[in-house]
Amino acid sequence: MGRFKLKCLKCGREYGQEFRLNCENDDAFIRAEYFEKKLELRSQPGIGKFHSWLPVQKELTTNAGPITYKSEALARELGLSNLYIGFSGYWPEKEAFTKTCSFKELEAHPTMQLLKETGGKAIVLASAGNTGRAFAHVSALTGIDVYIVVPDSGISKLWLPEEPTESIHLISMSPGNDYTDAINLAGRIAKLPGMVSEGGARNVARRDGMGTVMLDAAITIGKLPDHYFQAVGSGTGGISAWEAAIRLRADGRFGQKLPKLQLAQNFPFVPMYNAWQEKRREIIPELDMKDAKKQIEETYATVLTNRAPPYGVTGGLYDALVDTDGIMYAITKEEALEAKALFESLEGIDILSPSAVAAASLLKAVETGKVSKDETILLNIAGGGYKRLKEDLTPFQISPVATAKNPDVPLEELNI
Repeated sequence: MGRFKLKCLKCGREYGQEFRLNCENDDAFIRAEYFEKKLELRSQPGIGKFHSWLPVQKELTTNAGPITYKSEALARELGLSNLYIGFSGYWPEKEAFTKTCSFKELEAHPTMQLLKETGGKAIVLASAGNTGRAFAHVSALTGIDVYIVVPDSGISKLWLPEEPTESIHLISMSPGNDYTDAINLAGRIAKLPGMVSEGGARNVARRDGMGTVMLDAAITIGKLPDHYFQAVGSGTGGISAWEAAIRLRADGRFGQKLPKLQLAQNFPFVPMYNAWQEKRREIIPELDMKDAKKQIEETYATVLTNRAPPYGVTGGLYDALVDTDGIMYAITKEEALEAKALFESLEGIDILSPSAVAAASLLKAVETGKVSKDETILLNIAGGGYKRLKEDLTPFQISPVATAKNPDVPLEELNI
């Protein structure tokens, strides 16, 4: 039974229900078009309730999913009357049960299900930390093999709420390699027989899984928010929020105005911020990320560092920012840490570093008049509750099966 089709955003070519990352004619994004035009909630927990707009046949039954609540303490502090928090993480008191504490888990469940439904064997991905943890968790739950390549800086983030299984194959990179080096090595591994590249931002299951943050917010608030705040590394979360908002607008019950994307990068590594300040579609490496590896080492939220983000591609972040009249921020480590302390003391839950960067961008927007006090604002706290999780569970660290010296290492050295 058909539930969706895939459509290229440049040439319009259509494909059926398959695990497809690219159009055969060009490099533009492909997007899922769902046959259910109105969002009908299913009686599933977590992300499964949004089955209408997820590219899988079988309804997902995980407890993991975003929650949305109206802020009181932080809203009062900032003088805002309609501040909503979209929270992905572990906070049982608020019925948030995403045990990897990151909204990357919202990507992993539909991706692994789609892989299973389309006959894929093993999935390969690169991660700066949070995505790898999410896919490892879903691999442990489903038994589907996953190969994860992580730079040295991300290894500490590769823990699980349950014991690691043999289906998880973690490959670490030696110090001196960054996330982009991990992406390059993962690309080589994905070409091996029986392997499928997870696809990053090009994977519609990932984008539509992340887009459930916007869906949950619209259902909770009763309309689309006026503003959407999030920290971005690749920009996939921003693109996902935009695509979800387009579907909600077409639904007709949530208003016609798309939320203004207000997105943040973490100084000194801010290539998308630099390009957007000049309204350029292209990132120019020597201008926008001069001495990238050094900048990445100095960045507080290392998961926000991607040297090859889907910014200029048709359907990518540049198009999302243009369509929503968006704004980008460059946040310093000091600003992020200050916002983290403020958020945690007022809202009562610990948050991960990218969420601290997002909270700092909201503080900056209030300070500079980029939002007004009665507008409806959605702040995506994309990861949190790790300290809270440790009160209930003892996380398990995942051990690497191999370490790669560089992205060009002979693959036979990696125990694959």
